[in-house]
Amino acid sequence: MKRIVILISGRGTNMAAIVQACAVEGWNAKIAAVIGNRADAAGLTFAASQGITTVVVDHKSFASRDEFDAQLAARIEEHKPDVLVLAGFMRILGDAFVRRFEGRMVNVHPSLLPAFTGLHTHRRALAAGCKLAGATVHFVTPELDHGPIILQAVVPVLAGDTEASLSARVLAREHVVYPKAVRWIVEEALRVQDGIVTHTGGESQLIH
Repeated sequence: MKRIVILISGRGTNMAAIVQACAVEGWNAKIAAVIGNRADAAGLTFAASQGITTVVVDHKSFASRDEFDAQLAARIEEHKPDVLVLAGFMRILGDAFVRRFEGRMVNVHPSLLPAFTGLHTHRRALAAGCKLAGATVHFVTPELDHGPIILQAVVPVLAGDTEASLSARVLAREHVVYPKAVRWIVEEALRVQDGIVTHTGGESQLIH
């Protein structure tokens, strides 16, 4: 059985979607822990209500990012994760941390990568006049938002869209693609070669 550890900073809606999919779809996996960098992260309350172990590693308690990363990694390792999921985790992790978990750490980003890495993705997509937006699940590498792409969802940009309305529709698709991508990892259904991810069973890696 695969062990999944999820990192959050806030509401944890993607975490909740993964927890629910794991239970409903009967994955051969267990959510071993949900770890937050803020004690008031609302997602920790949800996780605890599901009987999942919750941990807080408050980044404000450390003098440097390296110290925080080291303690976070130590707390993660206590739960022996096969998969490490970043679900709205709003801290940039150092290269040493990323390399420690590389190949088993995933993130979801609210754009069609490699477009609009970083913050304010929806605002920037609207300003650029994009007709399509979306979400990308990718393996995490030291270069921010540039890891191998596992799965993408396309969301049309509608006339009159605001940053808030586009964000809400993209988030709804994140709740679909992120559990699917994590399930594929649990099933060992992905192959990565030369930075390209393929599904060994030929499933589509694009959701419209």
